[in-house]
Amino acid sequence: MHDDFRTANLLGAATLALSDVVVAKATRAADTSSSGTAALVVLSTDPGLSVTELGRRVGLSQSAAARMVSGLESQGLVHKEASWGAWVRLRLSDLGEQAAHTLLACRGEVLRQALGNLDDGEREQLGELLSKLLTGLYRQPGDAEKMCRLCDRSACVEGGKTCPVGQADRDHRVTVSRDRAHG
Repeated sequence: MHDDFRTANLLGAATLALSDVVVAKATRAADTSSSGTAALVVLSTDPGLSVTELGRRVGLSQSAAARMVSGLESQGLVHKEASWGAWVRLRLSDLGEQAAHTLLACRGEVLRQALGNLDDGEREQLGELLSKLLTGLYRQPGDAEKMCRLCDRSACVEGGKTCPVGQADRDHRVTVSRDRAHG
């Protein structure tokens, strides 16, 4: 049992240390806040979101998301497009696309360096364990977007692999649909 506490503690320390370095490098690369950084990544893979939906995906209230978007807009990273009614869609500018690409490259570099002390077999084993861990952390619809808000999504699906968080989200939706059909 003591080893379980130690392992959990080591996991906590490692995730916090990695998070601190990743967020610091990514925000520096994009020259914006951590939520702004996440917004750039989200919009790079899902353009056209509303301010409210973008805020939900990065963990902000609608009013905080509106302030964040205004800041990104004033930096020339995001622009608004009219939709229907009072709705607007958000898109990255060319500068925003470049910032998203740069910050994901910085994030990837930090994470690859962190894996540098592991051999190929250990990295593969860690990948399998992290997939299980992430699947277990998924709880409900919406978690996937928030959990992966700083992810380089293409990295999880290279070589025909499946993102464990995306798969957990799809599995959950199938289960809910099946339960509704039978319930």
